[in-house]
Amino acid sequence: MAKSATIFAPSNQPLTLALLVLPQSSILEVASTLDPLRSANRHLGVEAYRWRVVSPEGRAVPLTCGIELPSHGPLAAAEGAEALAVIAGFRQSQVATAPLIRDLSRMAGRFAALGGIDAGAWVLARAGLLNGHRATVHWEDLEDFAAAHPQVDVVPDRYVIDRSRFTAGGAAPAADLMLHLIRARHGPALALQVAASFITTARDGHEPQVSPAQPDPRLDHRVAQAIARMEARLDAPETTAETAAAVGLSPRRLEQIFAGNLGMTPAAYALTLRLQAARRMISDTSHPLAEVALRCGFSSASALSRAFAARFSQPPSALRRT
Repeated sequence: MAKSATIFAPSNQPLTLALLVLPQSSILEVASTLDPLRSANRHLGVEAYRWRVVSPEGRAVPLTCGIELPSHGPLAAAEGAEALAVIAGFRQSQVATAPLIRDLSRMAGRFAALGGIDAGAWVLARAGLLNGHRATVHWEDLEDFAAAHPQVDVVPDRYVIDRSRFTAGGAAPAADLMLHLIRARHGPALALQVAASFITTARDGHEPQVSPAQPDPRLDHRVAQAIARMEARLDAPETTAETAAAVGLSPRRLEQIFAGNLGMTPAAYALTLRLQAARRMISDTSHPLAEVALRCGFSSASALSRAFAARFSQPPSALRRT
């Protein structure tokens, strides 16, 4: 029978959260989801939050750091929890198998809320469980996720709660989401205590995952502004002169403050950003090399290959094979 009560409302009843953790997830995302709940229990002095970890095959889950996370069993072991959160990272399209997607779709109505952390949103969307909902995913995947799932209202927020669905873009947003849950159920004082335990502060869900409005305070503000422009224009990079003019500097002065802050020229930093973006796409997606080149501001696949090999000492094809 479907549960209808929202979990994001004042309540003195214990809440059980089941975590479906997929192989190649990040341990930081697991900890960011569970440790705020553990800390809330400590401050309350009662077990207000309970959890269990389940996995696709019921066995320990290998994480990206090489540690294996113990599991209480397969997805069926999540039965009885009020909420189910899917945590996924690399290779979600492979580790979230068709049988798992079918089981997830079949069991969805048994939970009051369903959530996805990082690539967990991909898994929910593949099961049709985000159709007609607002959702977010890790910022590196936003464009591909929106293209693959047009029936989902994709936004670049840190976390999103839309009726019985919740999604978070990564580890830090997952912690923000859990602090919001604690605040909703037990009040702002407890949420502040939990945040203080981790020497952090909660950020609102609607804030962007990557915010040029809050640059690294160690950087000259003009360097931060230039970097924000570079990040927003990976597919159509500016010249140093254009970037300098946009931040109110001469090209020579921009080069001087980049050298003082980062030890490189603006052009070299912009190229680094574009090559890092290309490397992520090559390793994490199946996009053709020509498309990767276009989206990262290179005139052709061959131009990308030359720059890539010069920077990483291997051609893009070698990285994709591994």
